[in-house]
Order: sequence, then structure tokens, then C-alpha cells
Amino acid sequence: MTEIITLAAEARDRAGKGTARSTRREGRIPAVIYGNKEKPVMISLDFNKFNKEIHRKGFFTHLFDITLGDATHRVLPRDVQLDPVTDRPIHADFLRVSETTEIVVKIPVEFVGNDQCPGLKKGGVLNIVRHEIEVTCRAAAIPEKITVNLAGVDVGASIHISAVTLPENVRPTITDRDFTVATIAAPSGSAEDSAAA
Repeated sequence: MTEIITLAAEARDRAGKGTARSTRREGRIPAVIYGNKEKPVMISLDFNKFNKEIHRKGFFTHLFDITLGDATHRVLPRDVQLDPVTDRPIHADFLRVSETTEIVVKIPVEFVGNDQCPGLKKGGVLNIVRHEIEVTCRAAAIPEKITVNLAGVDVGASIHISAVTLPENVRPTITDRDFTVATIAAPSGSAEDSAAA
């Protein structure tokens, strides 16, 4: 499960472009918390702290506890709008979640077992087809990563999602086909040699 990060927020009275601009001038990011059949809550976050978080790996798969006065909202980031010129965050949307909320998230893929992969030892190249896999899971059990073991995989082999061990209660959103996650391609020299022959 991913770690839960705490962020302190302040309430915003009004929505609108003018209010959002004045919030940004104060060094804060306007944001909204919505979902879970509750009223949306308009908040603002400290720019520096939030900017640091969005540059951390796996930002959109981490749960956040946003404290607002005495209340704490368990949320998942769903969207961050960036300034088209400076790339600085200018607004954020957070989805309120509970222990039972099922969500769709993209989880990064990590490849292990390179030293036990005959295909790589022969000079083959790992072609990663999917750096992330979109899955459905409970918000309280979002995996940090999906691990793919390359041990025993030879040149010319493809690793499909059916060969990947997913954490419990985590399932891919693509269910109509056994999609490819990665392949071990022959080294380019040997392909040229066989073409010449």
C-alpha cells in the first residue's frame, strides 16, 4: 500500500477566477475536494509544499490526508492544472475516498531479475511496452508498483499481463485481451546478420 501524506489546507470562501488569482498571489494553490456523496469543499494549499509533492514519483497514486480545521479528508489527487508558460501548478482536484471506494489508477511497472534473464545475458534488449498499468483497486490498497520478474525470459519472448502477479484485489482495467507489458528483442546486430544471410 502507498504511504499517506498529510497536507494542511485553508478554506476558501468563494470560487471564481478573481478569487483564485488572489489566492495564488498569497502563495497558495486553489483546490477542491469532491466525491463520496458529500458537498464539494473549496480549499487552498501552501504552494511550496504542494509543488514539492507533485514532483514526487507516483503523485497520482498516493493518498493524502488534507486537514482543514478539525476535519481530515482522505483524498486521492485526480487532476492538477499547470500554467502553460511556467508549468507551475495553478489548481488541483482531489477525490474524497473511503476504505471501500474502488478507483482506477495507473501504477508504475518495475522490472526485476535482470541478472537471471537469459535473453538479456545473450545481448537481447528489454522493450517496455507499458511503463504503467491501469488497474481497478480499493483506494485504501493502491499498490506502490507492479513488479515484473524477468527471470527465465529468453530472446523473442513477450511478457503478457496474464504472466504478471498482481496484488490481491487489484485487476487490470483492460479485460478483453491479454496485453503485452514487455518483450525481449534480439540484439540489432544479430537481426542484421540474419537479414544479410
